[in-house]
Amino acid sequence: MDSTAPDAPISAIGREYLRLHLAPEIGPIRLQNLIKYFGSPASILAASRAQLERVNGIGPRGAESIIQARHDPAIDSEVERAAKLGVRIVCVKDADYPDALLHIPDPPPCVYIRGEVEPADCVAVAVVGTRRCSHYGREQALRFGRALGAAGFTVVSGLARGIDGHAHRGALEAGGRTIAVLGSGLGAIYPREHEGLADDVARQGAVITEYATDFAPAPGNFPSRNRIITGLSLGVLVVEAGRRSGALITARLASEYNREVFAIPGRIDQPQHTEGVNRLIREGQGKLVTCLEDILDELAEVGSIMRPATDDEDSAAPFDSGIAARLTDHERVVLQAVEAGAEDAEHIAAAAKLPMGQVTSTLTSLQLKGLITRLPGNRFAKRGV
Repeated sequence: MDSTAPDAPISAIGREYLRLHLAPEIGPIRLQNLIKYFGSPASILAASRAQLERVNGIGPRGAESIIQARHDPAIDSEVERAAKLGVRIVCVKDADYPDALLHIPDPPPCVYIRGEVEPADCVAVAVVGTRRCSHYGREQALRFGRALGAAGFTVVSGLARGIDGHAHRGALEAGGRTIAVLGSGLGAIYPREHEGLADDVARQGAVITEYATDFAPAPGNFPSRNRIITGLSLGVLVVEAGRRSGALITARLASEYNREVFAIPGRIDQPQHTEGVNRLIREGQGKLVTCLEDILDELAEVGSIMRPATDDEDSAAPFDSGIAARLTDHERVVLQAVEAGAEDAEHIAAAAKLPMGQVTSTLTSLQLKGLITRLPGNRFAKRGV
């Protein structure tokens, strides 16, 4: 079976959320107000028009939209279409809903996922920037995508032309995990020339969106998409951004969500590429970074855990048998491979008989649990007993 194919395209409660999610007048904030008032999507769908209109922000148009959604057969075709694309539709009450999104002000009620979002993807950094990047920008996006991916971070971006695409490619080349967040449906990949890249990302991470499967891309979709990119990440790295770049929206959201903002300085003779990112640095809104270590320094405890140990450092933290007893099957087999002497991700993957993307995610999880440490040269060792 293809690793990106879901076992079930949607849960029972997911269908109720999806009905409301697809209602044209009901966005995330309005749905939050409805849930607070009625308690559940089932109660919302059963409410009278008068009851619905009492909820803050709903009004006659919102009430009518919900009433029409009650028996709309479009939900069946939407679920079938998602299943054909190998996509799961996950709602906020599902166990596999991305946990990081629950902590933003307006989490999408439903997300469409092709691939897998792993628990270790909570250690993520977004890499964003202009679509019309320079050669310098391309090189930096690839460089930081590779460095973050090799260090065990999940690289999050938007699959767009330019910086986004190169950041995804860098993470993939390093054997790391990456998540692409779309401003369109998963049946309407944009840009079209990135359909192959989307396939690669889904095999080594996930492609996700809040939009219905065949929802077309439109300029108004992308600021909303950017909040998901930010929500999934510990910090946002801006590589190149002009004065009006959408990457600056992502940086602003990162500040509002209490995420770190990083910025790579750009060439002063190319303001069309760098005016925005250089302003972030000049005004103190983005921390200047030139290498991975600059990012690790700002990420406090997570940065310390993800930083490579020296070869003679015996990872002083003791082995925790209690944690070891609670490992997942993937964590257990990867830890056994490391204990048997496999040091780099390629040999660990071969010994564990797991895909590289799964191994990368599992190595990050084991680092966070204090059971292994990363050594220079992207090698891994069990922490001292």
